[in-house]
Amino acid sequence: MPTSARFRPRRLLALATDSLPARVYLGLVALGVVVLFLAPDSPYAMAPALLTAPLSFLPVVLPFGAGTAGGGAAEVTAAVLYGGWLLLCALVNAAAFGALARRPDRAPAARPRRTLLAAAVDNWPARAYVAVVAAALGTFLYAVLLSPDPGFAGIWPLIAAAPLSFLAAAVSAPAEYSLPWLGTLVFTVGVALAGLVNAVLIGRLARRVGGLPGRG
Repeated sequence: MPTSARFRPRRLLALATDSLPARVYLGLVALGVVVLFLAPDSPYAMAPALLTAPLSFLPVVLPFGAGTAGGGAAEVTAAVLYGGWLLLCALVNAAAFGALARRPDRAPAARPRRTLLAAAVDNWPARAYVAVVAAALGTFLYAVLLSPDPGFAGIWPLIAAAPLSFLAAAVSAPAEYSLPWLGTLVFTVGVALAGLVNAVLIGRLARRVGGLPGRG
């Protein structure tokens, strides 16, 4: 019997709460929020944003956010909206972990590894995300290799493929000081792999929430 491809919020909520990986993830996010309130000036205060990446970094391109100036009602409204956005990001990510933890509805004919990676390209949400990461990496490579002033071009792939892209940046940093080209290569490969992991999670979530059959 064919399944509908419509978005189902109840299925999203169920995926975010009915598996151990999803619940552990939500617990870590809750712990990060506690740290944020207890030690707002510590480096660990970034934990909620990092744990809910990459969606949590989307507001950086908007002219408002948690740090909106103006005082009073403006700051409170911005903080409430940002808190709600982080909660939504956490639920989406938890649902992605839940979708990854669930077994397929039917036995795949292809090898498990191939079926897993197919989720990154066989549905439009994952393909759109891959296009965003590719565009960010392309902008970065153009700025580094062809532009006289690359500036902060690396911030876009860093945000697009977060949170694992931060690990790629940390690994590439030592090579950047000795061999800049090697640092660029390591960062590019690391971001591409981080984006692939995110795309697989997005694809698995799209299949489960939208009822899309996998074409592994």
